[in-house]
Amino acid sequence: MEEMTAITEPEERSPREVWRDPRCLLAFGFGSGLSPAAPGTVGTLAAIPLYLVLEPLGVGAYLLIMALVFVIGISLCTHAAKVLGVHDHPAIVWDEFAGYLLTMTAAPAGWQWPLIGFVLFRFFDIVKPWPIGWVDRRVSGGFGIMIDDILAAVPAWFLLQGAARILG
Repeated sequence: MEEMTAITEPEERSPREVWRDPRCLLAFGFGSGLSPAAPGTVGTLAAIPLYLVLEPLGVGAYLLIMALVFVIGISLCTHAAKVLGVHDHPAIVWDEFAGYLLTMTAAPAGWQWPLIGFVLFRFFDIVKPWPIGWVDRRVSGGFGIMIDDILAAVPAWFLLQGAARILG
């Protein structure tokens, strides 16, 4: 009689077990995604210093870096999800980095704009109005992890740019 072996899903692993993996460390937003409370919000906060470093670049260079953040993010998020055995684990916050940085594209100078961008991006990332929520539920893999945050950044960017024009 032939022995049957069950096919099992990968066992879910704690992010703290794998944080020494450089790709996971990046996917976890340099550890910010390991926050026990609101890891997406903490991950977005951790993206602010990166934005401040990139802010002086011209729009062309900034957009090139954004494209790299997105493409690299697909690979990082795919890897971390496989290692953890969970699609879009809360510790994976590279997508928040990408979404926040996209929100801040061509933002005006001044201390208030990174904060306004933070609030706008978090609102759309948490609420996930259509089509963001629809895409979030239907697109999987690293691309799926990244794309809903990119989509959340679009209305956040429009509102940020509108506020900058109105408030000058």
